Amino acid sequence: MELTDVTGPLGPGGDHDLERFTGLDLTGQDATGTRFTECVLEDCTLEDVRLDDARLVDCTLTRLRAGTLHAPSSTWQDVVVRDCRLGAVPWYGATLTRVEVHGGKLDYVNLRDAELTDVLLEDGVIGELDLAGARATRLVLRRCTVARLDVTRATLRDVDLRGVDLSRVDGLGGLAGATITQDQLLDLAPALAAHLGLTVG
Repeated sequence: MELTDVTGPLGPGGDHDLERFTGLDLTGQDATGTRFTECVLEDCTLEDVRLDDARLVDCTLTRLRAGTLHAPSSTWQDVVVRDCRLGAVPWYGATLTRVEVHGGKLDYVNLRDAELTDVLLEDGVIGELDLAGARATRLVLRRCTVARLDVTRATLRDVDLRGVDLSRVDGLGGLAGATITQDQLLDLAPALAAHLGLTVG
């Protein structure tokens, strides 16, 4: 499949098929409700770009940069994200299906009330991963650094957290349905005791 090189701009309600965005500064552009199918975005600046209600299918995103990338209520299907440096990512209410995030640095990932199915986060540094109220099935975190994980009211099913530091977890009751290691369980023991109201003497 041959991709068409484009220079933008993005606009609301757009429709992009088999297009490549390379080295572009798309700062502040509004792609609300836009559809991207089999597209490649690489080495682009997406500062304050709006992807609200956007749909990305069979796309690859590589080395993107943004202080804030807005993507609430968006749909991501069969998407690969590599080596991106993103600050705040308001991804709340989004639907992620077969999404892989490899490497990179993300400061705050807001996946509150999102739906995640077959999602992999690998070899990345995440400041805060907010899964409050999220529904996650077959979510895997592998060799990740997560400074803070929030699973308050989350519904987890076949979620693998063995590859992440769980030293700071909010909403411990939301960990039900996750797989962790014995060492992680020991690290969580004081917080779990406090959560259950146990006195250890």
